[in-house]
Amino acid sequence: MTRTLAFFVLFLMLSGCEKVLFNDDQASTNPLVNFDYLWNEVDRKYSYFELKAIDWDEARVTYRNMLNEGSTEEELFEVLAQLLNVLRDDHTNLFSPFNVSRYNIPLQHPKNFNARTLQEHYLPNGRITGAFFHDFLAEGEVGYVRYSSFSSNISAGALSHVINRYADTRGMVVDLRENGGGSIINVTTLLERFTDVSLQAGFFVTRNGPNHNDFGAPQNFRVGVADGVRYTKPVVVLVDRGSYSATTMFAVGARAFQNITLMGDTTGGGGGLPNGGQLPNGWTYRFSVSQLIDLNGNNYAENGLPPDVVASFDWNDLTRDEVLDAAIDHLLND
Repeated sequence: MTRTLAFFVLFLMLSGCEKVLFNDDQASTNPLVNFDYLWNEVDRKYSYFELKAIDWDEARVTYRNMLNEGSTEEELFEVLAQLLNVLRDDHTNLFSPFNVSRYNIPLQHPKNFNARTLQEHYLPNGRITGAFFHDFLAEGEVGYVRYSSFSSNISAGALSHVINRYADTRGMVVDLRENGGGSIINVTTLLERFTDVSLQAGFFVTRNGPNHNDFGAPQNFRVGVADGVRYTKPVVVLVDRGSYSATTMFAVGARAFQNITLMGDTTGGGGGLPNGGQLPNGWTYRFSVSQLIDLNGNNYAENGLPPDVVASFDWNDLTRDEVLDAAIDHLLND
């Protein structure tokens, strides 16, 4: 991982662990006090108000009127959850002892992946090497590698083994459908295996002022070159609405690679990394404070990055994965 990205990750890890400790005078179970505290924190720090055209003042009026000083904890949680869901952001959550709020972006769109179809009809004897599920396809012409979560640690040895196994193929499919994200360190660890030169992939900006469009100086999102074995032949990366957070970041980075084609559906978004804190009543929360911008200045990362080639799974025939079929055809015939 490059030094600039490492610094940015460290900054967000530290700020994301922010926890406010209230003294007895500040602590309050008053529902209106807690509502106002959360609304103000989001208003000062959330990064996507303008991109999503969110009227946060209107949201305050709408949802605050649902509460009063006698509202129960359950009622407070439901109203705060509805307030946060106005942001339409799966990096935004409220954590209480009895529930966790979530927007759940994948449920807003059709599903584009079926694990049973893949395992039964394409890779019945697929190998598991570390975090990767993989095998040959198209009579050995194509290598298939599934990485289901960026939360799964990538072992350098396992990744080298996988890439070496498919060194003589004509192309590789990297399947990131329904990969909900995880560590952004794993993003560059994987991307660095598909290039022989260091690449500028985009920029991060972080909200840093009271106005909704106040942001600090851009920080580079750069992909270095791995020390280990690399694969620089054509690669198709499969994505869908379940490809969220670190997976969207991977997709944005992949756009800078001439040998990588994105295929499937628009990613789920989640390009903004979260920051957290604590309400006066002790509940905790998080929401997006940064943005990821591609090399052309596009802010696709939050609402989802469109693929280079659209392909859809046909749920009328569970013996075929049309998205994977399209990827194989692209690698062999384009």
